[in-house]
Amino acid sequence: MAMPMESPISFTNVGKIKWWQRGIFASQTGYVLLALAVLLVIMHFASPYFFTEGNMQNVAKNFSFIAIATLGVTFVIITGGIDLSVGSMMCFSAMITSMVMTELSAPGSPLVHMAADGKTVLANVPGLILLISVLAGLGVALIAGLVNGFCIAVLGLSPFVTTLGMLSIVRGLGYVVSNGRGSFPGGPDADYFYALTSGDVLGVPVPFIYLVILALAMAVVLHHSAFGRHVFALGGNEKAAELTGIPVVRVKIEVYVICALAAGLQGIIISGWLGSAPANMATSYELNVIAAAVIGGANLAGGIGGPLGAIVGCVLLEVIRNGLVLAQVSSYWQQTLVGVIIILAVLVDRIRSRMS
Repeated sequence: MAMPMESPISFTNVGKIKWWQRGIFASQTGYVLLALAVLLVIMHFASPYFFTEGNMQNVAKNFSFIAIATLGVTFVIITGGIDLSVGSMMCFSAMITSMVMTELSAPGSPLVHMAADGKTVLANVPGLILLISVLAGLGVALIAGLVNGFCIAVLGLSPFVTTLGMLSIVRGLGYVVSNGRGSFPGGPDADYFYALTSGDVLGVPVPFIYLVILALAMAVVLHHSAFGRHVFALGGNEKAAELTGIPVVRVKIEVYVICALAAGLQGIIISGWLGSAPANMATSYELNVIAAAVIGGANLAGGIGGPLGAIVGCVLLEVIRNGLVLAQVSSYWQQTLVGVIIILAVLVDRIRSRMS
Protein backbone atom coordinates (compact mmCIF):
# COMPACT_ATOMS: atom_id res chain seq x y z
CA MET A 1 0.00 0.00 0.00
CA ALA A 2 1.51 3.31 -1.09
CA MET A 3 2.18 5.78 1.65
CA PRO A 4 0.61 9.22 1.16
CA MET A 5 3.11 11.91 0.33
CA GLU A 6 3.67 14.40 3.09
CA SER A 7 3.11 18.05 2.35
CA PRO A 8 6.21 20.25 2.48
CA ILE A 9 6.88 21.85 5.83
CA SER A 10 6.56 25.62 5.88
CA PHE A 11 8.17 27.81 8.49
CA THR A 12 5.96 30.76 9.22
CA ASN A 13 8.54 32.30 11.53
CA VAL A 14 11.06 32.72 8.72
CA GLY A 15 10.38 35.80 6.64
CA LYS A 16 11.73 36.87 3.33
CA ILE A 17 14.66 39.23 3.13
CA LYS A 18 13.39 42.76 2.85
CA TRP A 19 14.43 44.96 -0.09
CA TRP A 20 16.50 47.21 2.15
CA GLN A 21 18.57 44.19 3.21
CA ARG A 22 19.44 42.99 -0.32
CA GLY A 23 21.94 44.02 -2.98
CA ILE A 24 23.81 47.25 -2.44
CA PHE A 25 21.58 48.05 0.54
CA ALA A 26 22.94 45.07 2.45
CA SER A 27 25.76 47.31 3.69
CA GLN A 28 26.17 50.89 4.79
CA THR A 29 28.23 51.59 1.67
CA GLY A 30 25.09 51.22 -0.44
CA TYR A 31 23.27 53.92 1.50
CA VAL A 32 26.28 56.22 1.28
CA LEU A 33 26.42 55.66 -2.50
CA LEU A 34 22.75 56.61 -2.70
CA ALA A 35 23.36 59.74 -0.62
CA LEU A 36 26.32 60.62 -2.86
CA ALA A 37 24.18 60.24 -5.99
CA VAL A 38 21.52 62.54 -4.54
CA LEU A 39 24.19 65.07 -3.54
CA LEU A 40 25.67 65.04 -7.06
CA VAL A 41 22.27 65.78 -8.55
CA ILE A 42 21.77 68.64 -6.11
CA MET A 43 25.20 70.05 -6.93
CA HIS A 44 24.45 69.85 -10.66
CA PHE A 45 21.48 72.17 -10.25
CA ALA A 46 23.07 74.31 -7.53
CA SER A 47 26.17 75.27 -9.50
CA PRO A 48 26.85 75.26 -13.28
CA TYR A 49 30.56 74.92 -12.53
CA PHE A 50 30.39 71.67 -10.56
CA PHE A 51 30.50 69.20 -13.47
CA THR A 52 33.03 71.15 -15.52
CA GLU A 53 36.18 69.26 -16.53
CA GLY A 54 38.46 71.41 -14.40
CA ASN A 55 36.34 71.02 -11.28
CA MET A 56 36.02 67.26 -11.74
CA GLN A 57 39.81 67.02 -11.97
CA ASN A 58 40.10 69.01 -8.76
CA VAL A 59 37.61 66.73 -7.02
CA ALA A 60 39.44 63.59 -8.21
CA LYS A 61 42.80 64.95 -7.11
CA ASN A 62 41.65 66.36 -3.77
CA PHE A 63 39.83 63.28 -2.50
CA SER A 64 42.79 61.16 -3.58
CA PHE A 65 44.89 63.17 -1.11
CA ILE A 66 43.21 61.41 1.83
CA ALA A 67 41.86 58.27 0.15
CA ILE A 68 45.16 56.36 0.04
CA ALA A 69 45.61 56.86 3.79
CA THR A 70 41.95 55.89 4.26
CA LEU A 71 42.63 52.55 2.56
CA GLY A 72 45.40 51.93 5.07
CA VAL A 73 43.39 52.89 8.13
CA THR A 74 40.51 50.70 6.89
CA PHE A 75 42.77 47.66 7.31
CA VAL A 76 43.27 48.63 10.95
CA ILE A 77 39.59 49.36 11.58
CA ILE A 78 38.55 45.98 10.13
CA THR A 79 40.65 44.31 12.84
CA GLY A 80 38.88 46.39 15.47
CA GLY A 81 41.77 48.80 15.98
CA ILE A 82 42.36 52.48 15.33
CA ASP A 83 45.32 54.60 14.20
CA LEU A 84 45.34 58.26 15.21
CA SER A 85 48.90 58.88 14.01
CA VAL A 86 48.22 58.92 10.25
CA GLY A 87 48.19 62.73 9.96
CA SER A 88 51.53 63.12 11.73
CA MET A 89 52.93 60.23 9.71
CA MET A 90 52.01 62.00 6.46
CA CYS A 91 53.95 65.06 7.55
CA PHE A 92 57.03 63.23 8.84
CA SER A 93 57.42 60.99 5.78
CA ALA A 94 57.02 63.98 3.46
CA MET A 95 59.59 65.99 5.42
CA ILE A 96 62.15 63.18 5.44
CA THR A 97 61.69 62.62 1.70
CA SER A 98 62.18 66.31 0.91
CA MET A 99 65.15 66.70 3.26
CA VAL A 100 66.93 63.63 1.88
CA MET A 101 66.40 64.87 -1.69
CA THR A 102 67.92 68.22 -0.79
CA GLU A 103 70.84 66.73 1.13
CA LEU A 104 71.77 64.24 -1.60
CA SER A 105 71.65 67.01 -4.17
CA ALA A 106 73.85 69.45 -2.21
CA PRO A 107 77.43 70.11 -3.44
CA GLY A 108 78.88 68.31 -0.40
CA SER A 109 76.81 65.20 -0.90
CA PRO A 110 78.85 61.96 -1.26
CA LEU A 111 76.95 60.98 -4.39
CA VAL A 112 77.56 64.31 -6.12
CA HIS A 113 81.20 64.51 -4.98
CA MET A 114 82.03 61.01 -6.15
CA ALA A 115 80.45 61.64 -9.52
CA ALA A 116 82.49 64.83 -9.91
CA ASP A 117 85.67 62.85 -9.18
CA GLY A 118 84.79 60.41 -11.90
CA LYS A 119 84.72 57.47 -9.48
CA THR A 120 81.05 56.69 -9.97
CA VAL A 121 78.12 57.75 -12.11
CA LEU A 122 75.43 56.92 -9.55
CA ALA A 123 74.50 60.58 -9.18
CA ASN A 124 73.96 60.80 -12.92
CA VAL A 125 71.37 58.04 -12.96
CA PRO A 126 67.99 59.78 -13.47
CA GLY A 127 65.63 59.17 -10.58
CA LEU A 128 68.17 57.54 -8.26
CA ILE A 129 68.12 60.34 -5.69
CA LEU A 130 64.32 60.41 -5.89
CA LEU A 131 64.15 56.66 -5.27
CA ILE A 132 66.46 56.84 -2.25
CA SER A 133 64.51 59.79 -0.83
CA VAL A 134 61.11 58.13 -1.21
CA LEU A 135 62.44 54.93 0.37
CA ALA A 136 63.76 56.99 3.27
CA GLY A 137 60.35 58.61 3.76
CA LEU A 138 58.57 55.26 3.62
CA GLY A 139 61.25 53.76 5.87
CA VAL A 140 60.44 56.05 8.79
CA ALA A 141 56.74 55.23 8.29
CA LEU A 142 57.60 51.53 8.35
CA ILE A 143 59.44 51.92 11.66
CA ALA A 144 56.54 53.84 13.23
CA GLY A 145 54.10 51.20 12.03
CA LEU A 146 56.23 48.44 13.53
CA VAL A 147 56.36 50.28 16.86
CA ASN A 148 52.58 50.75 16.84
CA GLY A 149 51.99 47.11 15.98
CA PHE A 150 54.48 45.82 18.56
CA CYS A 151 53.02 47.91 21.38
CA ILE A 152 49.47 46.88 20.54
CA ALA A 153 49.92 43.22 19.52
CA VAL A 154 52.80 42.15 21.78
CA LEU A 155 52.60 44.48 24.79
CA GLY A 156 48.79 44.57 24.75
CA LEU A 157 48.50 48.36 24.91
CA SER A 158 45.33 50.13 23.84
CA PRO A 159 45.34 51.07 20.11
CA PHE A 160 43.79 54.43 20.95
CA VAL A 161 46.39 55.38 23.54
CA THR A 162 49.34 53.92 21.60
CA THR A 163 48.59 55.69 18.33
CA LEU A 164 47.68 58.90 20.15
CA GLY A 165 51.14 58.79 21.69
CA MET A 166 52.70 58.06 18.29
CA LEU A 167 50.82 61.04 16.86
CA SER A 168 52.65 63.31 19.32
CA ILE A 169 56.01 61.53 18.94
CA VAL A 170 56.10 61.69 15.15
CA ARG A 171 54.84 65.27 15.00
CA GLY A 172 57.46 66.28 17.56
CA LEU A 173 60.23 64.53 15.63
CA GLY A 174 59.13 66.43 12.55
CA TYR A 175 59.64 69.73 14.37
CA VAL A 176 62.97 68.53 15.77
CA VAL A 177 64.56 67.51 12.46
CA SER A 178 63.31 70.62 10.67
CA ASN A 179 63.64 73.14 13.52
CA GLY A 180 60.01 74.00 12.87
CA ARG A 181 60.68 74.98 9.26
CA GLY A 182 59.31 73.36 6.15
CA SER A 183 61.43 71.46 3.65
CA PHE A 184 61.37 71.71 -0.13
CA PRO A 185 62.10 68.94 -2.65
CA GLY A 186 65.16 70.00 -4.63
CA GLY A 187 67.92 68.71 -6.81
CA PRO A 188 68.11 67.18 -10.28
CA ASP A 189 65.17 64.85 -9.60
CA ALA A 190 62.75 67.55 -8.43
CA ASP A 191 60.95 67.62 -11.78
CA TYR A 192 60.47 63.85 -11.63
CA PHE A 193 59.12 64.18 -8.12
CA TYR A 194 56.52 66.79 -9.07
CA ALA A 195 55.51 64.85 -12.17
CA LEU A 196 54.98 61.67 -10.15
CA THR A 197 53.03 63.35 -7.35
CA SER A 198 51.04 66.20 -8.85
CA GLY A 199 51.11 65.52 -12.59
CA ASP A 200 48.48 63.87 -14.76
CA VAL A 201 48.23 61.20 -17.44
CA LEU A 202 45.83 61.96 -20.30
CA GLY A 203 44.04 64.45 -18.08
CA VAL A 204 43.73 62.00 -15.16
CA PRO A 205 45.53 63.14 -11.96
CA VAL A 206 48.39 60.83 -11.02
CA PRO A 207 47.23 60.54 -7.35
CA PHE A 208 43.90 59.19 -8.62
CA ILE A 209 45.70 56.55 -10.68
CA TYR A 210 47.68 55.48 -7.62
CA LEU A 211 44.44 55.29 -5.66
CA VAL A 212 42.73 53.02 -8.19
CA ILE A 213 45.71 50.66 -8.34
CA LEU A 214 46.00 50.45 -4.55
CA ALA A 215 42.23 50.00 -4.09
CA LEU A 216 42.20 47.10 -6.56
CA ALA A 217 45.19 45.56 -4.79
CA MET A 218 43.43 45.95 -1.44
CA ALA A 219 40.27 44.30 -2.78
CA VAL A 220 42.27 41.33 -4.04
CA VAL A 221 44.17 40.99 -0.76
CA LEU A 222 41.09 41.25 1.45
CA HIS A 223 38.85 38.91 -0.52
CA HIS A 224 41.22 36.51 -2.27
CA SER A 225 44.09 35.84 0.14
CA ALA A 226 44.66 34.12 3.45
CA PHE A 227 45.87 37.39 4.95
CA GLY A 228 42.57 39.08 4.06
CA ARG A 229 40.57 36.29 5.68
CA HIS A 230 42.72 36.58 8.77
CA VAL A 231 42.10 40.36 8.93
CA PHE A 232 38.32 39.88 8.85
CA ALA A 233 38.48 36.99 11.31
CA LEU A 234 40.47 39.12 13.72
CA GLY A 235 37.84 41.85 13.62
CA GLY A 236 34.97 39.39 13.93
CA ASN A 237 36.24 37.59 17.03
CA GLU A 238 39.87 37.84 18.05
CA LYS A 239 39.69 35.03 20.62
CA ALA A 240 38.07 32.65 18.15
CA ALA A 241 40.61 33.62 15.49
CA GLU A 242 43.46 32.80 17.87
CA LEU A 243 41.94 29.42 18.74
CA THR A 244 41.69 28.52 15.04
CA GLY A 245 45.43 29.04 14.60
CA ILE A 246 45.45 32.48 13.01
CA PRO A 247 48.72 34.32 13.83
CA VAL A 248 47.00 37.19 15.62
CA VAL A 249 50.17 39.03 16.67
CA ARG A 250 51.67 38.96 13.19
CA VAL A 251 48.47 40.07 11.46
CA LYS A 252 48.03 42.97 13.89
CA ILE A 253 51.57 44.18 13.33
CA GLU A 254 51.16 43.88 9.56
CA VAL A 255 47.97 45.96 9.40
CA TYR A 256 49.56 48.79 11.39
CA VAL A 257 52.60 48.69 9.09
CA ILE A 258 50.31 48.84 6.05
CA CYS A 259 48.45 51.78 7.58
CA ALA A 260 51.69 53.66 8.32
CA LEU A 261 53.08 53.04 4.83
CA ALA A 262 49.84 54.24 3.22
CA ALA A 263 49.96 57.40 5.34
CA GLY A 264 53.62 57.93 4.46
CA LEU A 265 52.92 57.57 0.75
CA GLN A 266 49.96 59.92 1.08
CA GLY A 267 52.15 62.55 2.72
CA ILE A 268 54.78 62.31 0.01
CA ILE A 269 52.12 62.83 -2.66
CA ILE A 270 50.62 65.81 -0.83
CA SER A 271 54.06 67.45 -0.52
CA GLY A 272 54.40 67.26 -4.30
CA TRP A 273 51.07 69.02 -4.70
CA LEU A 274 52.00 71.69 -2.14
CA GLY A 275 55.54 72.06 -3.45
CA SER A 276 56.88 71.68 0.08
CA ALA A 277 56.51 69.78 3.33
CA PRO A 278 55.64 72.35 6.04
CA ALA A 279 56.06 71.36 9.67
CA ASN A 280 52.31 71.70 10.31
CA MET A 281 51.32 69.71 7.24
CA ALA A 282 48.35 67.32 7.53
CA THR A 283 47.40 68.57 10.99
CA SER A 284 44.15 66.85 12.09
CA TYR A 285 44.03 64.85 8.85
CA GLU A 286 43.57 61.72 10.94
CA LEU A 287 40.04 62.95 11.73
CA ASN A 288 39.13 63.22 8.04
CA VAL A 289 40.74 59.88 7.23
CA ILE A 290 38.96 57.98 9.99
CA ALA A 291 35.71 59.83 9.29
CA ALA A 292 35.85 58.83 5.61
CA ALA A 293 36.43 55.18 6.53
CA VAL A 294 33.55 55.13 9.03
CA ILE A 295 31.17 56.99 6.70
CA GLY A 296 32.04 54.49 3.96
CA GLY A 297 30.95 51.57 6.11
CA ALA A 298 33.98 50.46 8.14
CA ASN A 299 32.74 49.40 11.57
CA LEU A 300 34.84 50.57 14.51
CA ALA A 301 33.87 47.35 16.29
CA GLY A 302 35.73 45.43 13.57
CA GLY A 303 34.91 42.84 10.95
CA ILE A 304 33.44 45.17 8.31
CA GLY A 305 35.09 47.41 5.73
CA GLY A 306 36.63 47.54 2.28
CA PRO A 307 38.20 49.73 -0.40
CA LEU A 308 34.93 50.73 -2.06
CA GLY A 309 33.51 52.12 1.15
CA ALA A 310 36.74 53.96 1.90
CA ILE A 311 36.72 55.65 -1.51
CA VAL A 312 33.02 56.48 -1.38
CA GLY A 313 33.45 58.08 2.03
CA CYS A 314 36.33 60.22 0.74
CA VAL A 315 34.37 61.26 -2.36
CA LEU A 316 31.37 62.25 -0.26
CA LEU A 317 33.49 64.46 2.01
CA GLU A 318 35.24 66.09 -0.97
CA VAL A 319 31.98 66.75 -2.82
CA ILE A 320 30.63 68.47 0.29
CA ARG A 321 33.80 70.55 0.63
CA ASN A 322 33.81 71.42 -3.06
CA GLY A 323 30.12 72.30 -2.95
CA LEU A 324 30.64 74.65 -0.03
CA VAL A 325 33.41 76.41 -1.93
CA LEU A 326 31.30 76.79 -5.07
CA ALA A 327 28.37 78.01 -3.00
CA GLN A 328 30.69 80.50 -1.29
CA VAL A 329 29.79 79.10 2.11
CA SER A 330 32.36 79.44 4.88
CA SER A 331 34.75 76.48 4.86
CA TYR A 332 34.37 76.29 8.64
CA TRP A 333 31.03 74.61 8.10
CA GLN A 334 32.79 71.60 6.60
CA GLN A 335 33.83 70.10 9.93
CA THR A 336 30.30 70.61 11.27
CA LEU A 337 28.80 68.77 8.31
CA VAL A 338 31.38 65.99 8.59
CA GLY A 339 30.37 65.40 12.19
CA VAL A 340 26.68 65.37 11.29
CA ILE A 341 27.30 62.88 8.46
CA ILE A 342 29.28 60.56 10.75
CA ILE A 343 26.44 60.47 13.26
CA LEU A 344 23.85 59.93 10.52
CA ALA A 345 25.92 57.14 8.96
CA VAL A 346 26.19 55.31 12.28
CA LEU A 347 22.48 55.92 12.98
CA VAL A 348 21.39 54.51 9.62
CA ASP A 349 23.59 51.46 10.12
CA ARG A 350 22.14 50.90 13.61
CA ILE A 351 18.56 51.19 12.35
CA ARG A 352 19.30 48.85 9.44
CA SER A 353 20.84 46.29 11.84
CA ARG A 354 17.82 46.38 14.16
CA MET A 355 15.42 45.90 11.26
CA SER A 356 17.33 42.86 9.96
